[in-house]
Amino acid sequence: MENLLNPVVIAVVLLCVLCLLKINVLLSMLVSLFVAGLVGGMGIVEIKDSLLAGLGGNGETALAYILLGTLAACMATTGITEILSKKIAKVVGGNKWAMILTLLIIACLSQNLIPIHIAYIPILVPPLLVLMNKMRLDRRGVACTIAFGHKAPYIAIPFGFGAIFMGIICDNINLNVKEDWGWDKVTMGDVTAVNWILAVAMLIGLAIALFITYRKPRDYKDVQIEGVKETGNLKLEYKHWVVLAALVVVVAIQIWCGSLPVAALGGLLVIFVFRAIDPKDIDAQFQEGIKLMGFIAFVMLVAGGFAQVIKDTGAVDELVKSSVSLMGGSRWIAATVITLIGLLVTMGIGTSFGTVPVLAVLYVPLCHQVGFSPAATIVLMSAAAALGDAGSPASDTTLGPTSGLNADGQHDHIWDTCVPTFLHFNIPLMIAAIVAAQFL
Repeated sequence: MENLLNPVVIAVVLLCVLCLLKINVLLSMLVSLFVAGLVGGMGIVEIKDSLLAGLGGNGETALAYILLGTLAACMATTGITEILSKKIAKVVGGNKWAMILTLLIIACLSQNLIPIHIAYIPILVPPLLVLMNKMRLDRRGVACTIAFGHKAPYIAIPFGFGAIFMGIICDNINLNVKEDWGWDKVTMGDVTAVNWILAVAMLIGLAIALFITYRKPRDYKDVQIEGVKETGNLKLEYKHWVVLAALVVVVAIQIWCGSLPVAALGGLLVIFVFRAIDPKDIDAQFQEGIKLMGFIAFVMLVAGGFAQVIKDTGAVDELVKSSVSLMGGSRWIAATVITLIGLLVTMGIGTSFGTVPVLAVLYVPLCHQVGFSPAATIVLMSAAAALGDAGSPASDTTLGPTSGLNADGQHDHIWDTCVPTFLHFNIPLMIAAIVAAQFL
């Protein structure tokens, strides 16, 4: 009963209920974090101060989204995305599996090779919706496909966003390990060596979604989508080559300095300096970038505030301590409780990157106390971080697919993206983490 009244549990359950009732995600998060703070004994002013203090937690991510949104807007203005969409449509023809595979490859590349994350979706996907309608392709399966491409690669591949994620895992585990434990320092190689298990679990979930759950045709109306232009010219011009060069610069800067906002800014400078976009249109491009990614950026900022309020209540610490008695010394029960705690926390925060520091302080000592090895701790930590990101209403992994698939108003964020991704990815992730922790 004590756990059910924990502010973390109350906040996450309230957030999910409000979202399922189709209340705006941003408003749902604000209401939930204030309720969590009040239940946790904080005053209104304290909650407000905590919220404002936490806004910067995802500040770099939010800035990156705005700049990447502007980059995507520039790509759209030059017409290269329409050309790419046309070429994709021409290649896949009427083959729905070719369409799914193409979107999967693009989603994977957006995380590891060309780290533009979800910024491409509201530009590339809407022009393909008419073709998807002709294929009678169930967009819930497409949402799972795109979400898989945004999640599994950075969990398992140490490049691009994967290098950032694995670095956060290593740093936070090492930071919370005591010298007398006898643990060796966790390296990127240690994370890569075990996290493939989680990626395989997600692949199984994707296969179930595509070949079983959403295999049947689904009908949608053909609706004219605002901003989608038709072009018969597929020839690449000077401005298109400049955009492609800008993407190469984005990759190079990301590898060099590891900063996505700086990389996005570098790409934009290439486009502006070499005049792929007319200088008088720069303001319009930034406005369009904010229009494309501004809402998601604000959600991520508030998610940082949500995390700070939860942290300041001390509710996560209380939840873990009260859960130790439920374990009874059983590694199976311990792994289950640990993943459930991770699910609760990350469902509210909605970001795997931002969740790791919050959980590591408690997870690492708890895993050591139960007797888990460093490898098992890595798997449990990575899975806990990924759980909420794969199904949270406030996650970029779910907000991204919806931003493209709902361009014609026929794809619901909660029921058509969040619920499918939650069921097909979170359940396999939990099972894989719990089982793997017993043998690593």
